[in-house]
Amino acid sequence: MTGSAALFTDRYELTMVDAALLDGTAHRESLFEAFARRLPDGRRYGVVAGTGRLLELIDRFRFDDADLDWLREHEVVRSATIDWLADFRFSGDIWGYREGEAYFPGSPLLTIQSSFAEAVMLETLVLSTLNYDSSVASAAARMVSVALGRPVVEMGSRRTSEYAAVAAARAAYIAGFDATSNLEAGRTWGIPTMGTAAHAFTLLHDSEEDAFQAQVDAFGPKTTLLVDTYDIAEGVDRAVRIAGLGLGAVRIDSGDLPTIVAAVREQLDELGAVDTKITVTSDLDEFMIAALSAAPVDSYGVGTAVVTGSGFPAAGMVYKLVARRDDAGEWVAVAKASTQKLSVGGRKNAARRLDSMRTAREEVVFVGDGPDGEAEFEAGTSLRPLMVRFMTAGEADPAYLGKAGTDAARAHRAEVMQELPIDAFRLGRGEAVIPTVYR
Repeated sequence: MTGSAALFTDRYELTMVDAALLDGTAHRESLFEAFARRLPDGRRYGVVAGTGRLLELIDRFRFDDADLDWLREHEVVRSATIDWLADFRFSGDIWGYREGEAYFPGSPLLTIQSSFAEAVMLETLVLSTLNYDSSVASAAARMVSVALGRPVVEMGSRRTSEYAAVAAARAAYIAGFDATSNLEAGRTWGIPTMGTAAHAFTLLHDSEEDAFQAQVDAFGPKTTLLVDTYDIAEGVDRAVRIAGLGLGAVRIDSGDLPTIVAAVREQLDELGAVDTKITVTSDLDEFMIAALSAAPVDSYGVGTAVVTGSGFPAAGMVYKLVARRDDAGEWVAVAKASTQKLSVGGRKNAARRLDSMRTAREEVVFVGDGPDGEAEFEAGTSLRPLMVRFMTAGEADPAYLGKAGTDAARAHRAEVMQELPIDAFRLGRGEAVIPTVYR
C-alpha cells in the first residue's frame, strides 16, 4: 500500500499538538511506551507482531496537500499548526521487542523517543497496528502449538477488511502458519500462497465428476479436491477414480470432523490412495485443532478465528507518556495513576531471565537508563536482552523491513517458543506463564 498515512490517526492527536505548539511544550523531548497491562483472558503469553509494518507506515506518515487542505477546510487545527504539519517528518528514535518475541503484562514493547509533538501523533498508528497484528499472532501461535507440526494455512480474508486481511496473513505467518490464501500478502511480504477451488466450482458443473475432472485437467492429479459438496464418501471415491492413486489431497469443510476424517482416511487407504493427504477447513480454532490432534489430519486451514484473534481482536495495548525532560534537561518519570489503569513511569530496558535449561522464568524490566543505556544485567546470570533499536533519527533499520524482516520475525518466534515453560501452551484459562518484575 502506498500514499500518505498521516490521517490514519485520531483528531485529538493533532489538537494536542496544536495546543502544545501554542504553549511552547510541543518540542519538549519525551518518551512514549506501548505496553499491555494484562493479557487477554486465559492467555499465558502474547506474540509481538506488526512492527515491520509500523516502521513502514511511520515513514509514510507525512501530510500531503490533500491532507492539509482537508484539515484546513474542517478547521481541525490552527493555520500555524498546519504549516508545521506540512514539513512533518518523524525524526526520533524507536526501540522495542523484536517481532515474533513473546510478551507479558508490563513488557515495554515499543519505546518512542522524540519531541512530544512527533511522538504523540503516532499513538493511533502504533496501537492500531500492534494491537491487531499481535492479537492475530498470539491466536495463531496457539493454533500452531496444538497443530503438533502439521501445516496450518491462513484463509480468513473474507472475514475481515481488505487491509486487515493482508496484515493478518503476515502476522499469522510470523506466528508459524505455513501459507496464506491472500495474494496481496504473498506479493507484499513474500508469504507462500495456496488455494484451489471452493464449492462454487463444483456447483458450476453438471456433476461432481465433471468438476473434479476439470480441476485435474487444469492442475494435475496432485491437486486438492473438495469432497463434501454432496456425499463425502461418494466424493472421495470419485476423486480417487478421476485423479488416480496420486491424488494430492482431499479437503473437508463441514461435519463432525473427528469422525469424518477417520472414515475418509480408512476409505482412502482401502482405495490404495495411501499417500493422499487430508486437509480440514471448517470454522477451526485452537480448541478444534487440539480436538483433532489424534485424528489423521494432515493440514488445517483457518479463517475467521485467526483474523479475529480467536475471540480477542485487539491485544489490549496502550501507549503512554512515561518520561519527559524538564527545563533543566533532566529526565522526569511520569505515570498515570488512575484506578485500574496504573502505569510505571520512567525510561526502561528489559530482559528475560532464563534458568540453566534455557527456560524463561521471569520478565525483568529495568527502570532508569532506558533502552539506549546499559541495563544492569548482572554478571553470571542468564538474562537475555529483549529490546533492539528499530529506528534512529527517523531512519528505520532495514533488517526489520519487508520480506527479510518478516522472515526474520518468523524465525525468531520459533526460537522464542523453545524458551517458554510447558504451561504456556495449555489452552485452559490461566495467568501469564512468567511474572514481570521491575528493577
